[in-house]
Amino acid sequence: MSSEFNKVAILGGGLLGGSLAMALSSGSAGPACSLWSRREETTAQARVAGISGATSDLKQALHGADLVILAVPVGAMPDLISKSILAGLGADTLVTDVGSVKGMVHATLPPLLSPHCIPFIGSHPMAGSERGGIEAALPTLFENAACLMTNDQEASEALCEKLEHFWKSVGCRTSWLTSTAHDELVARISHLPHVLAAAGAMVALRTPEDGRFGGGGLRDTTRVAGGDPTMWAEILCENRAAVVAPLRDTIDELREMLALVESGDHENVRRWLAAAKSRRDALSSNL
Repeated sequence: MSSEFNKVAILGGGLLGGSLAMALSSGSAGPACSLWSRREETTAQARVAGISGATSDLKQALHGADLVILAVPVGAMPDLISKSILAGLGADTLVTDVGSVKGMVHATLPPLLSPHCIPFIGSHPMAGSERGGIEAALPTLFENAACLMTNDQEASEALCEKLEHFWKSVGCRTSWLTSTAHDELVARISHLPHVLAAAGAMVALRTPEDGRFGGGGLRDTTRVAGGDPTMWAEILCENRAAVVAPLRDTIDELREMLALVESGDHENVRRWLAAAKSRRDALSSNL
């Protein structure tokens, strides 16, 4: 692993922050790495997991860092940035994040950072699990994951290239979008699937005991509904402007299927399912 950054400070010891710290700690030629967690319990778990730079001292975590990665919920980022500035975050540091929503991040963080001449570039590695916390962290989590990057504040090309190279060094495939395009994309390919999994769990498991009769289809289609409800409520509400349209499209599709099934229109039911299968089959070849 190689990186043009000397020290990376990861602020947030959850699944993404912990996994990234593990990935950096496992490389022999990578940058120095610190992992800040608010809770001492999480810091202790991180040290047990082999992350020697784990700490609950924000000033210590930031000391010497030229890349800071915010790995906390989007709503907690502004307060953490304010505290980081007081703890020594300076102009020689690039700030990025791993948040699932980018419009809010670009609206709230740059006004806090720009008076101190601290640049910000958004990042969203599309990696994760229905499990959360440092105990679920994996050093291989980012391998072959898409990383969507946003540069609404037009940071320099040199900084963009450095950050892109960093994400590639941990295994990501990078792409650049505006924050608006990002939020519209993830509303369809990430946030909507979570709602569909949750809706499937609500209906299929209306009598929870029936789950013992289910097979792989039930487990696969509802798996991500096992994610943290607090985190996902924040994501859906923060990205509500973009999530509403695909939700309405889904309702339209379900109404169409309902009408076809009620009428017993076998051929058009088959065509609807065949169209869905074709799109799903194409997904495998694009990964």
